[in-house]
Amino acid sequence: MTGPVLVTGGAGGIGTVLRRGLPERGWAVRSLDVVPVEEPRPGEEHRITDATDLAAMVDAASGASAVVHLAGHLGEAAWPVIVHSHIETARTTLEAARRAGVPRVVLASSNHASGFTARPAQGLLREVDAPPRPDTYYGLAKVAVEALGSLYVDRYGLDVVCLRIGSAFPEPTTVRQLATWLSPGDTLRLVDAALRTPSPGFAVVWGISANTRAWWDLTAARALGYDPQDDAEVYADALIAAHGEADPADQVHTLVGGEYTLADMDVDVVEAQEPGGRQ
Repeated sequence: MTGPVLVTGGAGGIGTVLRRGLPERGWAVRSLDVVPVEEPRPGEEHRITDATDLAAMVDAASGASAVVHLAGHLGEAAWPVIVHSHIETARTTLEAARRAGVPRVVLASSNHASGFTARPAQGLLREVDAPPRPDTYYGLAKVAVEALGSLYVDRYGLDVVCLRIGSAFPEPTTVRQLATWLSPGDTLRLVDAALRTPSPGFAVVWGISANTRAWWDLTAARALGYDPQDDAEVYADALIAAHGEADPADQVHTLVGGEYTLADMDVDVVEAQEPGGRQ
């Protein structure tokens, strides 16, 4: 911990969780976003810039011990938005880390990178059994994010951990999220583990809590040192009473990407309306 952790997208939901929680775990934080953060902690560094600005990103990364890259539009959007906010920011972040001599980058990927992957007939789904199969432009961008991370590990020797985040909300709001929820506390634990694990090289891991109904395998995440403490099951009775039990024939519950695999996420539908923010 010789320098601060640079958190891109620091004003967002996950960024706010990390800004508030990482200092309690011994990490200094330098945040970056296109807008100011709310309620900055005393002594917290914050840069207002676009994460596609390479010169500004190199400057922001200088002296950092690691970068956690979260910047990007939440959810599906028109292609130009997705390219700029996810693919371009990831490429710029990794290149800035390389130029600034930052040895480790943690990238926010998503379950939607493999959204059309089917639930296994038995057992839990491992990352190795969920290759790129994106459900949207958003999911495709996360495939590109993972591929960029792999390139910078193999060609430039960085350590890169990609977190295939499930549903990172304060609490689950749908029956599907009883399986995919990632609590704020476990978000902090997962990122902290990704920052501390010795020499991960290139790693892709699921990012969910210790949910009773989970069907994504957390073995790879636990190997990094992740020890999830929360379980969406405490919300199960209320959610099932409101929405009913999961239909085992419904693709929302049989495909990794859930609602993102449905027709209302077709690009012509999305581009005809304000982009949504479901996870």
